[in-house]
Amino acid sequence: MVITRRIFLVALFALAGGAAQAQDRFITVASTTSTEQSGLFGFLLPIFEKESGIKVRVVALGTGQALDLARRGDADVVFVHAKAAEEKFLAEGHGVKRYPVMYNDFVLIGPKSDPAKVAGGKDIVDALKKIRSAQAPFVSRGDKSGTHMAELDLWKTSGVDLEQAKGPWYRDTGQGMGPALNTAASMNAYLLADRATWLAFRNRGDLAILVEGDKRLYNQYGVILVNPDKHPTVKKDLGQTFIDWLVSPEGQKAIADYKIGGEQLFFPNAGQAGV
Repeated sequence: MVITRRIFLVALFALAGGAAQAQDRFITVASTTSTEQSGLFGFLLPIFEKESGIKVRVVALGTGQALDLARRGDADVVFVHAKAAEEKFLAEGHGVKRYPVMYNDFVLIGPKSDPAKVAGGKDIVDALKKIRSAQAPFVSRGDKSGTHMAELDLWKTSGVDLEQAKGPWYRDTGQGMGPALNTAASMNAYLLADRATWLAFRNRGDLAILVEGDKRLYNQYGVILVNPDKHPTVKKDLGQTFIDWLVSPEGQKAIADYKIGGEQLFFPNAGQAGV
């Protein structure tokens, strides 16, 4: 009877240990709102989780906030789209290595009535100058996201000093891409958006793509393992497994396979130099 009880207790502890180990097989990925709100993660993660047994918990933030979360050691992996900010993160010692994963592009969204007369153009800088000159309503994410950083760089390239030029026409939302699009739809305003989130967005109102195709609207995504030497709680093996899958032929095919209405949203380019 005593032996039977001991066997039962050993089995119980083994089961409990196995359950705890299974619960530990997850990683936290700090990522951009575009990968979440476009539906990409909803498509990719079940494939990865089924093959690896590793659950992925996504914290969807703007790129700046995602990197800050990782700086505090509260994420295992960052998956973002602002190369200069990513390289700064690495230089500070918070990340191990940056891997290019995929790209898409930004587009200038605006009302079909187009008060700034920018529709059909391919020069984003010229379009921004016209919006500023007309003082047409413009919505900015204003959240230090990759999209916000790209927008600020484009205003700078256009020669517009936003600190001097800001007025009632320019509205900072401090929110993600989806809420910013909703604000623009309610105001009939212009804004810069990533194409993937725009394609997944349904509450378009009178908005449409007005400017696209400028090479300055290129939008590269990278993934980085948070440095376990700096942040000992990082699950480096599980995190690296996720990264290795993203840049593998299988992961790259899964990214290419994600479409909305037959249109591909992201274009895999792992291993491409200089991006």
